[in-house]
Order: sequence, then C-alpha cells, then structure tokens
Amino acid sequence: MGCGKVHDTGNCVCDILKEIADAQQDVVENCCETSCERSISDLLGDTDVGNGLDTVPVLLYCKDGCQPFKGFGADPDRINDIMGSFYFRVKKVTDDCCAVLELLRDDNDNDDDPDSPVTQFTGELEATGICMTVDLNCFCHVTCLPAISAF
Repeated sequence: MGCGKVHDTGNCVCDILKEIADAQQDVVENCCETSCERSISDLLGDTDVGNGLDTVPVLLYCKDGCQPFKGFGADPDRINDIMGSFYFRVKKVTDDCCAVLELLRDDNDNDDDPDSPVTQFTGELEATGICMTVDLNCFCHVTCLPAISAF
C-alpha cells in the first residue's frame, strides 16, 4: 500500500479493506494518493471533499481469472426478488481476513442483475441492508470508488 499502512495480514486486499473499515469508523490516518488512499482521506475529511461522507464503495476481483466479484441477496420484505451488485460497503474485517460486506445499489437502477460493473448504474449508490460474509483470501485486487454518503 505505501505510507499509512496500518495492517499487515499478508493479504493486501484484506489489509486495504481493514483500513477502509477502520476509516469508516473514523480511526485511520493516511497520506498516500492512490485511489483507495484518496477515498479514505476524503472519507475522513482530510481533503476538501470530506463533509458528510460515510462510505468507500469497493469492487473486488476474484483470484481465479481476475473477474469482478458479484454478490447477491434479497431484502427480507422482497425475498423473491434477488438482486446482484458489484459494489460493496465494508462493514467489518476480522483478523483472519473474513469480511462482512453490504451490497450497494442505486434505487434508479431497474436491472437487479447487472452483467458487469460498467453496466451497473452507480449515480446514487445507497446501502441496501443486505450483507454477506466473504473470505478476503479469495481476492487478488480491490478498486475503490470516491467516498460517498450511502445512508
């Protein structure tokens, strides 16, 4: 990662997601300018953009074939209506690199099952309340979007 690295699990995807989770709890301090570092700085208010931001949306890429990871879930009130998303909010990361991720969606996106991250509408990503637990050792790459207000 570079300067500001807080975690050293031996898994860089795990480390950056731990850092995002910490930043979303207003704990981490950073000084790098990569996309994830910039998003974390924006989230913490270290730059001019920081006011009212609470989420760093992330895309994860699976090790096998380096494909974007797509999560699925259903709202308890619409259990027959399964939705998919490539965008997540990190809720928690454990020391053994398991993470709780929340699906982020745009209410204006009528496609509940997008084909790729570039076809999923991201204009106003919002928290869905739909969470999943993943093993971060299964991922080889993380991309961070600019920090947003998702609640």
